[in-house]
Amino acid sequence: MATPRDTKQQESSGKDGSSSGKKAGGSLHGLLVRTGFGLIYAALFIACLALGTIPTAIFIAAMSWLCCFEFYRMMRLDGKVPNELLGLAAAILFPLSALGDAVLLTVLLFVMVLSLGLWYVFSPRTRIADIAVTAFGSLYTGYMMSSIVLLRDALPGFPGALLSIGVCASLWVSDSFAYLVGSRIGKHKMVPKISPNKSWEGFVGGLLGSVIIWLILWATGLYRFDIVFAVLTGIAVSVLGVFGDLIESRIKRGVGVKDSGNLIPGHGGMLDRSDSLIFGCITAYLILKIGGIL
Repeated sequence: MATPRDTKQQESSGKDGSSSGKKAGGSLHGLLVRTGFGLIYAALFIACLALGTIPTAIFIAAMSWLCCFEFYRMMRLDGKVPNELLGLAAAILFPLSALGDAVLLTVLLFVMVLSLGLWYVFSPRTRIADIAVTAFGSLYTGYMMSSIVLLRDALPGFPGALLSIGVCASLWVSDSFAYLVGSRIGKHKMVPKISPNKSWEGFVGGLLGSVIIWLILWATGLYRFDIVFAVLTGIAVSVLGVFGDLIESRIKRGVGVKDSGNLIPGHGGMLDRSDSLIFGCITAYLILKIGGIL
């Protein structure tokens, strides 16, 4: 005969089982949502890179606008008052300027700094901190990501499309490998006060993922670099991608938010999705340009 205690334990066990089942189901649903929207984002990105420089520039300009908008939103939470009209316009124009002559970039920088200076002069309530976050927002997003347009434009046809896709893929795969390795065997935290989930084991896994993609690019024989160059570039791009991730994590922690936005279900905002690309892609472009590959 069941005692009241046995009945209570059975009820408790049933509740725990139900709770565990719901939690597992929720985790699976969250993974599916994250994977699905991640694939859609990657497919759109890759399609634009494959179609050519102009579609790439338009897509990157839209990404830059969204990233810069999210950055300014976070800065407002921190008490800053950025000039969104100027900053967002510059964030869009930086990637588009990569389509033209190099002098356009100089002109755009000059106009942006002059406009911010005049805003500061004729707006007595404006603080220098407001000027700083306005300039940083557009440079951090539009200027840095314009390197993706430059990279796509550097080589014509299929080789240029494959190289630009490969650079972005090396950062996506690096992030995925870092997550998979870190979530399973990660024990030694990198910077727990800024990004508690990052581990040194995951970091090494991310390096491996990036190097694999660069070795694939080398194996195609389409580019004038050897296997050592491919390995070292893969490592450098992955490391700078991690720096980009940590910089955005520091920004979010500074203003007390978990995500930069909620644009992409399961991923957060566009800035959350692009943080490693911001520094990783420009690193790849500079290495390839200085190395004489482009």
